[in-house]
Amino acid sequence: MQVAGIYARVSSDRQKEEHTIDSQVASLVEYAQHEKYVVPDDWIFQDEGYSGSILERPGLERLRDLDSEGQIETVLIYSPDRLSRKYAYQVLLTEEFSRYGTDIIFIKSPKATTPEEQLLLQFQGMIAEYERAQIIERTRRGKRHRAKMGSINVLSGAPYGYRYIKKSEYASAYYEIVEKEAEIVKKTYKLYVEDGLSIAAIARWLNDHGIPTRKRVSQWERSTVWGILRNPAYKGTACFGKTKKSERKKITRPLRQKGGFSSRCSASQPRSKSDWIEIPVPAIIEDQVFFRAEEKLEENKRYARKRTIVPSLLQGILVCNQCGYAYYRTSTTTSKRKIYYYRCLGSDDYRYTNGRVCQTKPIRQDYLDEIIWKQIIDLLKNPGLIRSEIKRRIQTIQDSNPTKQRKEVLSKKIKKTEQTIEKLLDAYQEDLLQLDELRSRMPDLRKREKSLKSEFISVDSLYTDQQAIFKLTENTENFLLKLRKASDMITVTERQKILRLLVKDILIDDDTIRVRHSIPSTRVNSPVPIDPGGGTEIPSCLLRSRSHIPFVEQHFSS
Repeated sequence: MQVAGIYARVSSDRQKEEHTIDSQVASLVEYAQHEKYVVPDDWIFQDEGYSGSILERPGLERLRDLDSEGQIETVLIYSPDRLSRKYAYQVLLTEEFSRYGTDIIFIKSPKATTPEEQLLLQFQGMIAEYERAQIIERTRRGKRHRAKMGSINVLSGAPYGYRYIKKSEYASAYYEIVEKEAEIVKKTYKLYVEDGLSIAAIARWLNDHGIPTRKRVSQWERSTVWGILRNPAYKGTACFGKTKKSERKKITRPLRQKGGFSSRCSASQPRSKSDWIEIPVPAIIEDQVFFRAEEKLEENKRYARKRTIVPSLLQGILVCNQCGYAYYRTSTTTSKRKIYYYRCLGSDDYRYTNGRVCQTKPIRQDYLDEIIWKQIIDLLKNPGLIRSEIKRRIQTIQDSNPTKQRKEVLSKKIKKTEQTIEKLLDAYQEDLLQLDELRSRMPDLRKREKSLKSEFISVDSLYTDQQAIFKLTENTENFLLKLRKASDMITVTERQKILRLLVKDILIDDDTIRVRHSIPSTRVNSPVPIDPGGGTEIPSCLLRSRSHIPFVEQHFSS
């Protein structure tokens, strides 16, 4: 009697739940008994949840190791696509087993003993690979089409704050707001946008107040709160296609725990927002709140304090104009005191294999902070410039072509939907339509009408009330006057907030410092002395060693 091994594989969690791998093993064991093969218990190799398009599978690796030792004579496999979905991998594995004198028997495929039978087996492998690619592409295109039609089914369940209502005879699937959870979502946005709490602080607040999560068995994590703040469904537009699959580039902890193997050969990466497909859902928060949270998330990427104990005025704004890397703060200690410097990341030897990529020198923090803050105060001496910028931005919002176009499109869609509803009601009154047909079509139309009107209101609110904001600009001069008087007393954190409202970034070069503002002005590239003492001559030790920086260039952009 020959000794044989068994190999079985399923690729998805659904197949695992349906126990199809058990049915494969049962069929293979039955075949082995019928053909008088002896199969040891530890020679039954299984890969559950592993794709046939990869070779790094734990069960297959152990089988190949056993084969290389010359211990196994025959391998029983259900069908060629269970060995691999790729024809090239099938040929590679078949030749490898054959080289060690091991036979492969597919019980759902004829044994390849002649050249014709080997050719047939190869064709089966190519067809299996083609079918897999065809299924993946059809599924992707089908989901994309349903998403464009506004079907909620393509989304993977409902996020926190909603309940997924399944499709019925009278209506399609839709999201239903869970009032208690919706209040928590609103509170989360309020804590982040208005109260200024960090994501970690919000998670602690939710746990301290005993607010249950969706599953009610775990605590709130930062990643959960972060996901809520980023989900556009809460403003009324759930999005399909936000991520795409790409080759995995980093071995994560779950992969290491599995021994370096993964049930998936790819990872998810975010797509461009222009590629997202919007699906109308009931809104929980206003558009402005969501957009403000989105802005703060982007700001946090740039200005996050992380392990910064003592804040600095120019943190996250300084950029090296030579290499493009950011500046970070470092320090050195003398016999008398501790001196802080801004240093370019590209000038650190230890960060790069071949040494530093930038030759710039560190810059004294205290002097550079004073110079830049003085330029900001000088800019704020012109209240007319601030007032004109506010008016310009209001006009930009009002004249925004995408906003106008979207409003017109929504108006046409609402009118068309209302006309369709009227036609259905007229048809029912004239006995041209049965009650069951009316019931099956009307809920979808009502839901679509409600979603469109909700989106129309959100878009319409983008047109800012110009008169109300103009009233605020009347007090601009008084506010700027008070700000200039208190400029020497406010803290570094408060100065940071003012600076980041007015400055995009600061480019550092060997002989110039360019401040790029967010406010347009006719004073472009105007040289400004930067000596803290008021003169035009700057000693080389002030900003950085053996360097003379003659002026600051101020660039203004919208």
